[in-house]
Amino acid sequence: MDELKKIIVEFAETNMKTKFYFKDIEKAVRKVNSDVKMRDVKKACTALINEGTLIYFSTGSSTMYGLKGRGMTEDPEP
Repeated sequence: MDELKKIIVEFAETNMKTKFYFKDIEKAVRKVNSDVKMRDVKKACTALINEGTLIYFSTGSSTMYGLKGRGMTEDPEP
C-alpha cells in the first residue's frame, strides 16, 4: 500500500490541477501499475486522508480529492 500512496501523492504534486476525481487518481495509478485493483486505490486514498496528506473537497454534487495545502482546497482562515 505504501507504493500506491507514493504514486498518488506524486500524481497530486505534479499535476496542474489541484482537485481530482477518484477516476483521475485511479487512471494515474494504473499507468504505473496496471495490475492494481480499484479497491486497493480507494484504500490508499482513505489512508492518505486519515494521515492528513489528502483532503476531501465537496462541490455539493460530487466529491473530489485534493492535496492538503495546495490550491484552494481548504476554507480560508477568518
